[in-house]
Order: sequence, then C-alpha cells, then structure tokens
Amino acid sequence: MRALRKQKVGIVVSDKMDKSVVVEVKRKVKHPRYGKFIGRTSRFMAHDAENKSHIGDTVRIMETRPLSRRKRWYLAEILLSSK
Repeated sequence: MRALRKQKVGIVVSDKMDKSVVVEVKRKVKHPRYGKFIGRTSRFMAHDAENKSHIGDTVRIMETRPLSRRKRWYLAEILLSSK
C-alpha cells in the first residue's frame, strides 16, 4: 500500500512557466527560547498540466515523484480563484 502523500495549501506567486507554478506556503513557528510565533514562508514548484491556476489563486499541492530538478509537487486542486 502506498503511503499517504503530503499536502500543503498556499498561494500561487508565479505562473510564467509552461505547466508549472510557484506556490508560497506560509506557516507559524514558535521560537524555541522566547515562545513568540514567527511567520515563515516556503516556496514550492508544482506541476500544473493544464495551466489552470493563475497568480493569487489559493491552491492545494500534493507530493509526487521528482518531475524535474526542482519540481516534486503537483497541483491537486484550486481552492479559491483570484479572478
């Protein structure tokens, strides 16, 4: 049985490439000493086979096998369209 794949929700920040988007995922991390929550962002390249998503869309990405040097995620669904 295949293990459950990781999923992340983020915002598309670049759609200039063909069949690829850059998704920015924001998260809050607690500082180890002071306990204050700090905002951290990570950027992931995701495969968008039909070029459906655009800048500003809120999307869910899912982990997959390596598709290129930097792409290890694919676009599972568009949660909220910006247009």
